[in-house]
Parts: sequence; C-alpha cells; structure tokens
Amino acid sequence: MSVYSMTGYASGQNGPAGTPPETDPRPLAAGRLGVEIRSVNSRFLDLTFKLPEDLRQYEPVLREMLTGRLKRGKVELRAAVESTAQAGVAEPSTRLLQRLNGVQDGIRAWLPSARELSVADVLRIAAGDSTSAGDWGSVLADVTQKALDSLVEAREREGARLAAMLKDHLGQLRKLTVQAVPLVPQLVEQQRTRFLERWQDAMGLTGGTLPEAAQDRALNEATAFAIRIDVAEELTRLGSHLDEIERLLKKGGEIGKRLDFLIQELHREANTLGSKSAALEMTRIGVDMKVLIEQMREQVQNIE
Repeated sequence: MSVYSMTGYASGQNGPAGTPPETDPRPLAAGRLGVEIRSVNSRFLDLTFKLPEDLRQYEPVLREMLTGRLKRGKVELRAAVESTAQAGVAEPSTRLLQRLNGVQDGIRAWLPSARELSVADVLRIAAGDSTSAGDWGSVLADVTQKALDSLVEAREREGARLAAMLKDHLGQLRKLTVQAVPLVPQLVEQQRTRFLERWQDAMGLTGGTLPEAAQDRALNEATAFAIRIDVAEELTRLGSHLDEIERLLKKGGEIGKRLDFLIQELHREANTLGSKSAALEMTRIGVDMKVLIEQMREQVQNIE
C-alpha cells in the first residue's frame, strides 16, 4: 500500500448545463456546480461542509463518501452553484404558474388590496425557481467523486515524497549509529581507567597506602560508573526503532499514528545518548541524531 499525506487540494465542476442521468426523470436546474476539497493534518478525521441551502440535504451522502476514502485529516468540502439563468429568460413551467395562481388567489382573499403579479414578477420567480427546484443530487455525487479521486491522488503523491524524505533520514541515522557503536567500549574503558586514576591520586594526597578493601570499592564504583555511561542498549533500541519505521513505510496505509509514536521513542533514545555521553564525539553524534529526528517529526505529522 502507498503512504498518504493528510495535505491535499482538489476541485471539480460539471458542465454548464449539468445534464442528469437519462434514468433520472427529475429536472436539474440550469447552472454550474463546483466542488472544492481541502485537507490538512489532524489527529483524527475532522470533516467540515460549506454548502448552500439547496445542497444542504446532501451532506450525509457527502460525509459517507469522504469517510469511505479518508482516515485522518482536517477536511473541508465547499460546493457552490453558479446560475446560468442570466443567459436567457427562464420560462415558467405550467406547474409553477398553477401554483402561483393558487397562492395569489389565497392571498387576495385575505388581502383584497394586494396587487396582482406582473409578468416581470412571474419571470423573476421562475428564474429563482429554475435555480433551486432542480435536483443536484446525482451531479453533486459525480463531481464530488471526481474531486475526491483527485484529492486522494494528490495525498498519495505528497505521501510518496514524505516517505522518500523519511527513508533518507533513516539512512543518515543508521550511519550515525554505525559511527557510535565502536566508540562505546572505548569510552567505557577510558572512563573506568580515569576513575581509578583519580581515586588513587586522591588516596595519595592523604599520604597513606590504599587498603585492599578500598581498592575493591574503587574498582566496583568505577565499574558501576562505566555501566551508567554505557549507551550500547540505547543504540540497540534506536536501531530497532529504525527497522520498524522502515517496515511501516514499506507497508503503507494508515501508519501516521504509529510513526509518530516511534519518532517519540527515537527522540527519547537520542536524549539519553546525549545525557550519558562522556566524550565530545559521542555528544556530536547525539546532537546530529536529534536534528534529524526533529525533522522527521515535522514530516510525520502530515502522514495519514
């Protein structure tokens, strides 16, 4: 499976007339329908719909379409209808004229002084009716489906770019780990020897000889100190996390939350590596690791 970003944009629109399917006898208003879908990163799937009143009834259908394809992200869907009624005079239907006549008779029965509808009034009402009375359901679903396909493709392309960047950073982290591994036994032995030398120097300042029990104690404390600064375990765990991240990138799919957790663990190991460091070279390696990990964290926030 592919790796998907949560960032993307897509739009679509129908033709100027928006002809409905032949099997659908319901009329469709003259006009152009446009759909825009924007997506940014979010911990969960957060959907927002900005629809005109004529399309508000289709929100449940649109929601089902989006949840079927997207798993995470803050997604905003906008739809708008541009009327083309201005291009000509909207001819009122017989049904509309009958309805207007009945409504007018009812109003004048209660308000005898109310004026009759003029031809201009009827044409204006017909123009508004032609924009709102048609059924946009099938066209809206079709346009949204195409825009959603484009959005998924855009998120896939961005996800591939993010995966390539993460793999490059994984390679750099592995190189730093390789540099650090041979330093560990050397640093441990150096610190152990240095500890014993300082202990002996301190005992020499007292002018006395070093008892056997004191020597054993110095050796034990030197060993304990060497164990405390040993970062071999951190390097092993770090390598294990790198393997898991690489496996997830190959697997693809909904991996963002898992990657985010592993990045936190990488950061923890790099921090421990720096705090235990007893040599300038190991400190440099720890700093370089944290820089790379922080860059990875920023990009992982965008992965679905």
